[in-house]
Amino acid sequence: MTAVAARPQLMRALNEQLLLEQIRAAAPVSRPELARLSGLSKPTVALAIDGLERAGLVQVAGQRTGVRGPSALLYELRADAGFVLGLDVGREYIRGALSDLSGSVRAKLSRRAPAASARSRVGELAALADELLTAASVRKRRALLQTVVGSPGVVDPARGALRMASNLPGWEQPHVLSELRRLLGPETLVENDVDMAAVAERAHGHGRDASTFAFVSVGTGIGMGVVIDGKLHRGAHGAAGEIAYLPIEDGGADPREARQRGALEAVASSAAVVRSARTHGLEGPLSARRVFAAAAKGDERARAVVAREAALVAKALASIIAVVDPELIVLGGGIGGAAGFATEVARSLEQVAPFVPELRVSALGEDAVVQGCLAAGTELAWERVLQSRTLV
Repeated sequence: MTAVAARPQLMRALNEQLLLEQIRAAAPVSRPELARLSGLSKPTVALAIDGLERAGLVQVAGQRTGVRGPSALLYELRADAGFVLGLDVGREYIRGALSDLSGSVRAKLSRRAPAASARSRVGELAALADELLTAASVRKRRALLQTVVGSPGVVDPARGALRMASNLPGWEQPHVLSELRRLLGPETLVENDVDMAAVAERAHGHGRDASTFAFVSVGTGIGMGVVIDGKLHRGAHGAAGEIAYLPIEDGGADPREARQRGALEAVASSAAVVRSARTHGLEGPLSARRVFAAAAKGDERARAVVAREAALVAKALASIIAVVDPELIVLGGGIGGAAGFATEVARSLEQVAPFVPELRVSALGEDAVVQGCLAAGTELAWERVLQSRTLV
């Protein structure tokens, strides 16, 4: 008797799931249109819509007028049925944004957070999350369906901790992940930051028109997110794209730094650019940004540093091309996005790669990681909403 009684309830849940997906894809949409799109009868659609309205998941968006016959009510997702939080933790800054279930950003904030301990950095992320919720007038934390944190490194499930996050002191300690989930909520997922930038590029940037592409970030650190046949490729240990560890260097790497950060990152990150600039005779307060600015003004010493950097990055890209064969490579990060750098890299790449795919600079800037976290989080939240209809 239990199985027989449960069947109508299960059918209603499946119908509601189907219509939610149709409304998400086609809103604003009428009941007759939903019946046609879903293949369900009009009475079945009406029953399911009533259930979704009572659950606070859909709402009337207006009426369609100007057509023959009675006007039809139009339905859309109720955007405030749930929210998604995206956070980006870096060495100098933390950034975040809150979006609703439709993907619209309700609040966005960033904070300078240099040289903090791991524990205080976790606290700063939690405080930023609270500020975002307040700014978006979200009073109930349970309305937050999913949080995604973009962080350097990858999660090691065996240790319950991050690995390969040496740019953030103390960030590889096991308590970091547990504290993040305690303060941000159990539905908190930690993802590699450059992977999230690649997800953002696929959703909002140049990657929309490419099925296989790589997003390569060059700045404080070096990393890659790779999308193959439309899907983010993580690898067996979640470490696909950790190109900082490619054995590419020019003889100037400190062996200890190369072991800790990776050979390529030791000679091609922003800190390495500054070291190279000093060896070329540049003086005064230096940063990678200032070195590139000096090169743009014609300083021959700075131009030599930029050319060296471009050659190192080109060697890394040649390795990616030989293995992945991407349609497109998108450069991001403080160095990767610097004016004229992509042209220098392409020139060097022509000398070492079998062919040169399209090379573009990301237009997403410093928001790339947060946008990727929101995109990934929205899909996870949406899956949770759909699943919830089978539990009522």
